[in-house]
Amino acid sequence: MNCDVFIPVRLSNTRLPQKAMKLVDGKPVILYLIERLLSAKKIRNIVVCTTTMESEDPLVKLLGKLNILVFRGNEKDILIRYLDAARKFKTDFIVSVDGDDIYTDPTYVDEIVSIYEKTNCDYVDMVEFPFGIASVGIKTSSLEKICELKQTENTDTGYRLFFTENNIFNVHQLKPKKEIIFPKNLRLTLDYEEDLMLAKEIFKNLGNDFHLSDILELFTKKPELLKITANLEKKYKEHWNKNLADTSIKDI
Repeated sequence: MNCDVFIPVRLSNTRLPQKAMKLVDGKPVILYLIERLLSAKKIRNIVVCTTTMESEDPLVKLLGKLNILVFRGNEKDILIRYLDAARKFKTDFIVSVDGDDIYTDPTYVDEIVSIYEKTNCDYVDMVEFPFGIASVGIKTSSLEKICELKQTENTDTGYRLFFTENNIFNVHQLKPKKEIIFPKNLRLTLDYEEDLMLAKEIFKNLGNDFHLSDILELFTKKPELLKITANLEKKYKEHWNKNLADTSIKDI
């Protein structure tokens, strides 16, 4: 069984243009994510799934120099891009790690694969985690099914909802341990300039060998860091709602 991480990335972002290439201590931030994911034990490949747009060329050139696998596909339809990539790499199960989620914990990536191995479910959903930490698992055969049934060609925003809102898939949830307490309004993603400011602080304090527990400990020691991204939630939700994909499917 081939389990691969797919990372959707585009450089033509409007909120923080070329965010994957933004430098933190002289290194593009996408490389921090990829390097940390290399420690996941149950993953065969890490594939950056970008588009065929010319704007992606600097990213593809960078990754090519580092021998990082890249797939170029559909610009606005992540589900089709993923399906085409899965067919190319003969992937049975995808762990989808958004390129924005630069602090993804590889131990949870392995847990997602373990749940799939035990249950053969269609989809693994990380729930009740801070925004930016939740990866998901998608069985390729289920991805094929939703690509046949979906009615839109733009799945760029909200592609995960196709699996959780249509009640046709066997979905398993991965929840945090009860003893883990998350600070209110904890935001761990990369969408705006303030998110980049926070990233520089986190990597400066933790390096790039850390887990979610280390981030939580850092915020306990330095609660002032939470203020950096404190006012972004409303702006983010407005953008999300404006661009959210139509997740309806054909009658079956």
